[in-house]
Amino acid sequence: MRIRPVLYIIGVINIFVALFMLAPLAVSVIFKDGDTNAILWSLLITAACGLGLYLIFRSGPTELNHRQGFLVVAIAWLDIGFFGALPFFFSGVFDTFVDAYFESVSGFTTTGASVLTSIAGQPHGILFWRSMTHWLGGMGIVVLSLAILPLLGVGGMQLYKAEGSIASVDKFVPRVTEMAKILWLVYMVMSFVMVVFLLMGGMGLYDAFIHAFGTLSTGGFSNQDMSVGHYNSVIIETIIVVFMFLGATNFTLHYQFYHKGLGAYVRNREFRLYFFLVISAIILVTLNLRLAFYDSISQSFRYAVFQVVSIHTTTGFSSVDFARWPALSQLILFMTMFLNGSAGSTSGGIKCMRILILAKSVRREIYRLIHPRAVIHIKLGGTVVSPEVVNGVVGFTFLYMLIFAVAALILAALGVDFVSAITASATTIGGIGPGLSALGPDSNYSAIPFLGKWILILNMLMGRLEIYTLIILFTPTFWRG
Repeated sequence: MRIRPVLYIIGVINIFVALFMLAPLAVSVIFKDGDTNAILWSLLITAACGLGLYLIFRSGPTELNHRQGFLVVAIAWLDIGFFGALPFFFSGVFDTFVDAYFESVSGFTTTGASVLTSIAGQPHGILFWRSMTHWLGGMGIVVLSLAILPLLGVGGMQLYKAEGSIASVDKFVPRVTEMAKILWLVYMVMSFVMVVFLLMGGMGLYDAFIHAFGTLSTGGFSNQDMSVGHYNSVIIETIIVVFMFLGATNFTLHYQFYHKGLGAYVRNREFRLYFFLVISAIILVTLNLRLAFYDSISQSFRYAVFQVVSIHTTTGFSSVDFARWPALSQLILFMTMFLNGSAGSTSGGIKCMRILILAKSVRREIYRLIHPRAVIHIKLGGTVVSPEVVNGVVGFTFLYMLIFAVAALILAALGVDFVSAITASATTIGGIGPGLSALGPDSNYSAIPFLGKWILILNMLMGRLEIYTLIILFTPTFWRG
């Protein structure tokens, strides 16, 4: 396999990461928290490595085949996690590099699991970079590259196919580059609109950017120890709920909404399932909280809406410590960790599209037991789903649950308690963040053992790249030829 074009593209991606570090650098200069040098050195090192790879490997053919596309995506996420960790490590926020790398990977994969024991007292520039990793990872640093790399003579379709979170997006324009530009435009416009709404809701400019970054990316990093609960504002919670829901909705539907109105959402079967699951969970949690925890239906509804949407969309913000809720409400939240948002969104997890295909597949098998000779096709929106896609969904779901179980077993073997082990595994592979028990919203992942942190880092990467992109690298066939 030719490695030259792969390293060339990694160099370009590093340059992008370095350029985005200019924003937290500016924030650090404004607030003068003492983190300017750490961010500046991180920027210079990242830029130097990126420019070095770009200049050394820019000559020769740069068109990628599908195997090189997978390799670029896998290396890119490992790479940006490493360089994204430099500001955390150089600033002294973390004593060990594994903690800095954990925080960086958690940011870029939009997981939101943190090893910070204290958040509010950290430098502004560092927290801004921490949340910006969410925003970049939400739509995918690789998709950003899709809009730029063709200008450098590098084809982007192979990256499009390899990037798991975007591979399920309908190609609504003929060129993948144009698609990437449209998706990023929608993403940026929605981010700007959310910042404006948060300002109108009473949040400061800095906090508004932090929470907009963490909301639309369905990431969940806040600059407050109590997350969104710090503000104790129904208005702010409502704004964040709406944009969390939109962030976990297929972004092509947002684009189609501009042309077709609400019908773009209503006619989409996956969106209808997503909406139904969210509403059902809200109703059940509200009733349970009213009967067993809170004194009023309004208070129960308020917290149920926020936490159900936050967990279901894999965002991970919290407005209250839901680890103290009744067992039924906690169980419902745990179940939503596996249902998640739509394909083609910034949400992680299994996603509703796969749930829909799996449900139709089960119904087909039941029908076949009654009518063995019947030929039944699985359809979505009137279109037949190919057997290859169905098999892929079944295989993905099996691997997802297997990795979840194995990671939980390893954590338990390392001494993590049962509830913390299973929720840590579920929230990291699903890109959610806070778990239950010792990993609730008022806690963090700092107490996880050294090996356990690496297991969870792998979980986060597996979940963000939808498993196959990493697993394929460990097959001998991939490296032949």
